[in-house]
Amino acid sequence: MAWHLQGTYVENCSCEVVCPCTASAFAAPADYERCNAALAWHIDSGEVDGTDVSDLSVVLVLDAPQQMSEGNWRVGMFMDDRASDEQAEKLGGIFSGQMGGPLANVVPLIGENLGMEVASIEHIDDGRRHRVTVGDAIEMEIEDLVSPFDPDGPPPKLTETKHPASSEFTPARALAGRIQGLGVDFSGEGKSGLSTPFSWSG
Repeated sequence: MAWHLQGTYVENCSCEVVCPCTASAFAAPADYERCNAALAWHIDSGEVDGTDVSDLSVVLVLDAPQQMSEGNWRVGMFMDDRASDEQAEKLGGIFSGQMGGPLANVVPLIGENLGMEVASIEHIDDGRRHRVTVGDAIEMEIEDLVSPFDPDGPPPKLTETKHPASSEFTPARALAGRIQGLGVDFSGEGKSGLSTPFSWSG
C-alpha cells in the first residue's frame, strides 16, 4: 500500500528551549522527570492507497520517561473530525506506525496506547508563528526563534536530529501551551517548540 504525505509539523514539549532530546538526537535526557509533548501534523497534500487525505491534521500526545530512548512511552492520538471513516482509518495506520514510515521506528518504544479521539483540529501557519488547537484538549502557539543579530535573516536550524517527524527543525518558544487530554496534562507555555515542513512516504 503506497502513500505519501507533505505538510507542516509543530511541536510543544515540557523541556526548556531548546529541547535536549531533539538537539542531541535523543542521547541527552529531557529537562524534567517526564517528557510531555503535543506533536501536530497538518497535511497539505497526501494520498494513501488512492485516497486523498489533503488538508487534514493529526495530533499525538506523549508522556515519556526522562531518557526517551529507554522506551515505555505513553502515546495517544487525536484525529481530525473532518476525516471520513476511510481517511481516518488510513491516517490512523500511518500515525500508529502500522503502515511503515518514520513512526514505525518508534513503535518499539511505546509501552501504553492511550487510544484515539476524534476532535476539531485547527492548524494555522502564519510566518514565524504556528498555532494548533484540538477541541478543548490542546491549545498551543509557538514562535520560531530568530537571531537578534540578523532578525530578517533565516532562522537557526537543528539538523540531523534523528527525530521521526523530520531530520531538520527550526527551534521555537511556546507563546501558549495547554495540553489536557488522553491522559496527558501539562502546561507548555514558555517551553520548547519546534516547527518544520515534513515529507513522508511509505
